[in-house]
Amino acid sequence: MDRVRTPDDRFVGLPSFPYDAHYVEVIDPTGGAPLRMAYLDEGPRDADVVVLLHGEPTWSYLYRFVLADLVAAGRRVVAPDLIGFGRSDKPSAREEYTYARHVEWTRELLFDHLDLADVTLFAQDWGSLIGLRLVGEHPERFARVAIGNGGLPTGDEKSTEAFFAWQSYSQSAPELPIGRIVSGGCAKGPLAAEVVAAYDAPFPDESFKEGARQFPILVPTTPDDPAHAANVAAWEVLRTFTRPFLTCFSDGDAITRGGDRRFRDEVPGAQGQAHTTIVGGGHFLQEDEGPQLAAVLNAFIQRN
Repeated sequence: MDRVRTPDDRFVGLPSFPYDAHYVEVIDPTGGAPLRMAYLDEGPRDADVVVLLHGEPTWSYLYRFVLADLVAAGRRVVAPDLIGFGRSDKPSAREEYTYARHVEWTRELLFDHLDLADVTLFAQDWGSLIGLRLVGEHPERFARVAIGNGGLPTGDEKSTEAFFAWQSYSQSAPELPIGRIVSGGCAKGPLAAEVVAAYDAPFPDESFKEGARQFPILVPTTPDDPAHAANVAAWEVLRTFTRPFLTCFSDGDAITRGGDRRFRDEVPGAQGQAHTTIVGGGHFLQEDEGPQLAAVLNAFIQRN
């Protein structure tokens, strides 16, 4: 598998991001050299661990405010960069990105390399599609789960018009302006130029964006999607998942609005939890309201 690697100097001096990357090698399923996968690992190694999974088209930079407050509360925080994003390697051909491979790469990092257990998961956007598959396939690894602005579609649901508009744009735009896309998904107006640049940092040119291009069309939207059966199986496990499960969607996301109801209705562990709306958050609620989200997660862990 051919891949590109973003030069390290692209990540120097990013605002509010003093965190060094750690790296592991995950398997190239085509038989080539392993891929380098990056992650943040902050806080005491013997503390309760919180895994933060980002989505499309962001990277672990999205969690800088959430991470800081969780660590200040004594948590260990692990925040991966998905393959194709952040400081992780980026396969050069779009067909090398599949839903199943992303689940496996993330599993390798969290369980094979880091051997994490009693995990508190927070996931958003594609982080939810990957993270909830891991919960469905390895429920014993998770102590509690929180989801914000995300889901686990099987293709049987009706997707929103906002999602289809984004999917169409992502495939037709001659250039994919990553930082501006993130800025447009925030509720508090345009992001500062230096923050937009930080979201652009992993992508020096269009050849680094094949994962960001591919993710929108990997979301299951029909029952004949390749991920349909695996996601249906994960939902069967979620319907028996009795450990604490929290929804904390924002009040300003047209793409996932209302998606929290299914979790509250169908996941046993969601019963009796203090489900929360993150006020003032757009799709990227971590960017808009990171401290508010961190407070919700800290309270969730403390209560449970």
